[in-house]
Amino acid sequence: MRRTWSILTAAVLAAAAFLAAGPPAAAADADLVRNGGFEAGLDGWSCSAGSGAVVTTPVHSGGSALRATPAGQDNARCSQSVTVKPDSSYTLAAWVQGAYVYLGASGTGTTDVSAWTQTPGAWKQLTTTFRTGPSTTSVTVYTHGWYGQPAHLTDDVTLIGPDPGGPGQPQPPAAPTGLTATATSSSSVSLNWTAVPGATSYAVHRDGAAPLSVGSAPATVTGLAASTTYTFRVSAVNAAGESPQSAPASVTTTAGGGGGGGLPAHALVGYLHASFANGSGYVRMADVPASWDVVNLAFGEPTSVTSGDIRFRLCPVAECPNVESPAEFKAAIKAKQAAGKKVLISIGGQNGQVQLATTAARDTFVSSVSKIIDEYGLDGLDIDFEGHSLSLATGDTDFRAPTTPVVVNLISALKTLKAKYGQGFVLTMAPETFFVQLGYQYYGSGPWGGQDPRAGAYLPVIHALRDDLTLLHVQDYNSGPIMGLDNQYHSMGGADFHIAMTDMLLTGFPVAGNTARVFPPLRPDQVAIGLPATTNAGNGHTPPAEVTKALDCLTKKTNCGSYPTHGTWPALRGLMTWSINWDRFGGWEFSRTFDAYFGG
Repeated sequence: MRRTWSILTAAVLAAAAFLAAGPPAAAADADLVRNGGFEAGLDGWSCSAGSGAVVTTPVHSGGSALRATPAGQDNARCSQSVTVKPDSSYTLAAWVQGAYVYLGASGTGTTDVSAWTQTPGAWKQLTTTFRTGPSTTSVTVYTHGWYGQPAHLTDDVTLIGPDPGGPGQPQPPAAPTGLTATATSSSSVSLNWTAVPGATSYAVHRDGAAPLSVGSAPATVTGLAASTTYTFRVSAVNAAGESPQSAPASVTTTAGGGGGGGLPAHALVGYLHASFANGSGYVRMADVPASWDVVNLAFGEPTSVTSGDIRFRLCPVAECPNVESPAEFKAAIKAKQAAGKKVLISIGGQNGQVQLATTAARDTFVSSVSKIIDEYGLDGLDIDFEGHSLSLATGDTDFRAPTTPVVVNLISALKTLKAKYGQGFVLTMAPETFFVQLGYQYYGSGPWGGQDPRAGAYLPVIHALRDDLTLLHVQDYNSGPIMGLDNQYHSMGGADFHIAMTDMLLTGFPVAGNTARVFPPLRPDQVAIGLPATTNAGNGHTPPAEVTKALDCLTKKTNCGSYPTHGTWPALRGLMTWSINWDRFGGWEFSRTFDAYFGG
């Protein structure tokens, strides 16, 4: 895989060089970037969180260059708004030095574009082209680095194309004033500012995140971490371009957040084969050891793929001779809860595909799941949709605003259940890597079609429910190789895979490589690592020593091996396994590893 990547990269760079060396611009073309060589300092440029500075060495040409330094969740984005001509072709180029340096244009009115380099060393030219939309009169050109990377350099930024020119051109609006920020929850803040005459929209800038476009004040920003200070700025936008950014406003989110309190700082999650038998043997609820903090009942399944009607029953006596009675099962659940444990109904599994394609199926899902929760007195719900339960319709390309019915209806159903049962409702999800981390490379069927529409299909669900989500434990098993944020492929079965996959969730990543659509990081207390308990339980079993290495790296930044993590997360919630039954079959090796590490 790595050799293939090198050949592909060489081909792309060769193509870029060909474009860069193409025929000269037409006589009417002009360089529209203001101060692209940074000879006038940062005039015309706006850099996130004060990340940019002008230096006199090294430079590509002239006497100055931009040096931008990522820090924390800021990726050192520097940008400027440029007035352009509608329905016209432009070439954006810049010389850069450093690893993971991006150059791009957004607001093009067609397809936003970007180019990047992954290797440090000598100056390299990045170049990309785009065509403006029929009504586009301004675009934003930008450069940025990547989280956890050293400072990078940019010089000689150009945007070559038709000059909109001419007298009487409209002017960008003035910068907004009076910006205030108020924490509304542990994961959201409300922003307000004075309206600007002539503005048609506003861009909300937060640290290194991609700007958020809003129509007017006030605006709510979600997906933030609890007890964390954020700094915001706002710029005004109209057809002529974007204003300078406002004065900053800082705010600290409240403590807590997420759905379903009451979990220990480090939790062990396991699935209990409650409705079926297999080679691992049946385990009665009363016999589940105290090590398990969250017990997911496997599984509630639909009467048909599209009905939304979920049913749960205990394993039949013919399959599980030692199964308890319903009354004994319910009493054992109450005893677990009295001991501080959580018991959830898990919906789906390998054989229980659920497609909420209609609002009728959505409503049936809510009512039938509520009936199960109420009958057994459960603490919440686990979503384990696999196979073809979730896929994205053609044209559904933005995880922040999904349009596919099965996705939209699932989000709506889960929000309804959360609202019905309140803050204590525990909501967890167990997607496969194909539906989450693969989204770093591919999302749905892609802009031109032809990709597997299931790629990254869980991302809009996770994102929409991040304020309600208690735990996400992606199945780091039964997976093909997945590309991490180091742009290398990682294979299951060792510490490296779990480190890379978990780092992606805790760092965030551009979906399908689009730096304007970054999936924000989850809080570490919302994330657990999913593994099979034994070699019998699934492909990708990880030996205890490798599990310990992964935990050391993620929580202490030791034993990390070759993968460069983007942080240290001592609050990582813990581990999930398929399954409690298989762990018993394996002599409780998995739960003993957890207890030994976290002192259970």
